[in-house]
Amino acid sequence: MGSQSVQPISSRSQRRQFIYHLLNDIEALDMMIKSDAFEKGIQRIGAEQELCIVNKSYRPSFNALKILELINDKHFTTELGLFNLEANLDPLKLKGKCFSKLEKDLTQLLKKAKSAANAIEENKIILTGILPTFKRTDLVFENMTPYQRYKVLNDVMRKVRGDDFRVRVRGVDELILDHESILFEACNTSFQVHLQIDLEDIIDQYNWAQAIAGPVLSLMTNSPLLLGRELWSETRIALFQQSIDLRNKSHLLREQKARVSFGNDWARDSILEVFTDDVARYAPLVTSDFEDNDPISDLKKGIKPDLKAIGLHNGTLYKWNRVCYGVHNNIAHLRIENRYIPAGPSIKDEVANAMFWVGLMLGMPDDCKSIWKRMAFKDAKGNFIKAARTGLDTYFNWFGKGISAKKLVRKILLPMAREGLLKANVDRNDVDQYLGIITERIDRNTTGSKWLVRSSRFLQETVSRAEANILLTHYMYKNQQANIPVHEWELAQPLERLDASSNDKVHKIMSTQIFTVDENDSIRLIRNVMEWKHIHHIPVINDHNKIVGIISAKDIKGIDKFDDYSAEDLMSKDIKIGHPDMTIDEAETLMNSHAIRCLPIVDHDELVGILTATDLEKINIE
Repeated sequence: MGSQSVQPISSRSQRRQFIYHLLNDIEALDMMIKSDAFEKGIQRIGAEQELCIVNKSYRPSFNALKILELINDKHFTTELGLFNLEANLDPLKLKGKCFSKLEKDLTQLLKKAKSAANAIEENKIILTGILPTFKRTDLVFENMTPYQRYKVLNDVMRKVRGDDFRVRVRGVDELILDHESILFEACNTSFQVHLQIDLEDIIDQYNWAQAIAGPVLSLMTNSPLLLGRELWSETRIALFQQSIDLRNKSHLLREQKARVSFGNDWARDSILEVFTDDVARYAPLVTSDFEDNDPISDLKKGIKPDLKAIGLHNGTLYKWNRVCYGVHNNIAHLRIENRYIPAGPSIKDEVANAMFWVGLMLGMPDDCKSIWKRMAFKDAKGNFIKAARTGLDTYFNWFGKGISAKKLVRKILLPMAREGLLKANVDRNDVDQYLGIITERIDRNTTGSKWLVRSSRFLQETVSRAEANILLTHYMYKNQQANIPVHEWELAQPLERLDASSNDKVHKIMSTQIFTVDENDSIRLIRNVMEWKHIHHIPVINDHNKIVGIISAKDIKGIDKFDDYSAEDLMSKDIKIGHPDMTIDEAETLMNSHAIRCLPIVDHDELVGILTATDLEKINIE
């Protein structure tokens, strides 16, 4: 929705008036298409870089507005969350060393952001698809950027939804949670790439962008972790759709498709179909001031209109490949925006991703025009979902034949991209450098997602999940500062744990291997679990998975008839609770003051760890 002042559509008259302007925009766009009123013979590339802001401890920082004010550069703008910013790069003509220039421009903009962030409480800028250190408590309404357009969108979507939003993603782990605002969408951080296309090519190019989306994504995944769970290779795809899904209890009969989507079919006769399909399928949610807005009259006067109503409506829809209309200096153009590329792992990786996608667009084979004659749309859509799930390990259905992601890219797509780039007179050295990064990812079997998963599993052999997430972010930041492409990254390593001090956080030393029992379970079962797992304390949970007590070895000592007692009979019900971000000193004081040797650690009503006296004895606390 850009910077437009928006308001919810809350009456029939508002809805009718907005649709009036929306249909006028559609009619004006149709007139422009029929008269070929768009710039042609030139292609430009552009990009939008979304950024995460973290504090000294690599946890989300909510200083976006302070940092933005200090940057004082029109290239930067806000995002939905106070822990995000966006940098909009200037468009570049697609020729010569444009990709080297893209890297240089992006590096300079990030340098400004890093300098401003460091000046505000020593904050840092991170490039990542999903920040590993997010906690559920970070994703609350209070941490949404306090601008009208974000609040209106949140309120409208909640009203349409009728209840809390739900996210459920199953990968190696499973995550199920309800949330009260659309802020979970802000977990997703992307590097959006734009490519200007001539009108005569836009239909075939848009369809081709859809066809290659799965294979392209498989090489670029960088978001396997959310709230500490190992989920999809590119979890952003599932999270983005579900975090703002309005359909479950909607009273709008037309709200039958997710507002985040891959699409429904190929475009065939006119690119106008993409816009009219959105108007037909999705009810408008917000409106704005359209006074003196008459696109048809503007056209008759030789003025290219802004098509504000279409832009506003599209601002509430999220396509992974999106056709965009733009006008500058009374010259209109069309472009395709690639929205599925994640941020990171490094600037060089991002530019390589951009080049690979642009090269494939330029290298589209002639026999892929009118692509519906050769490929079913559901094959393209299925490939995209599979790539999001399994990344570089995906097996695709490519024009009716099965092929692995690695083989498809190496044998077919990389040569195609190279040929397309060289025909467009892109500098050969640039092509060798950036496509070489893509080749190395395949040869070393390493993407951002693979590095994160391997590092996370390795770290959690010796440290807690919370500490592992901090270490992942630390090493990501370190490698990004040196602009090292991800295929060269070493696995993240645990830092020395015995140097913990009383000011360190509990998550550094707590145990995350948690065994629980139900309050109705027998003491016989509990005794056996303690013996099998060599533990002395077991949390007791109820039917709602909430902790209601603690059973210790001391509680069951001397019991003869174990089957005669349940956990509820012998458990300690006066439970003291800690949280991961309390200091070790605070936790020890709490345990000593209540003479307890076990402290359950809870985060957002979820049991995430156990701190025992034994854990405290392993460190030297001054």
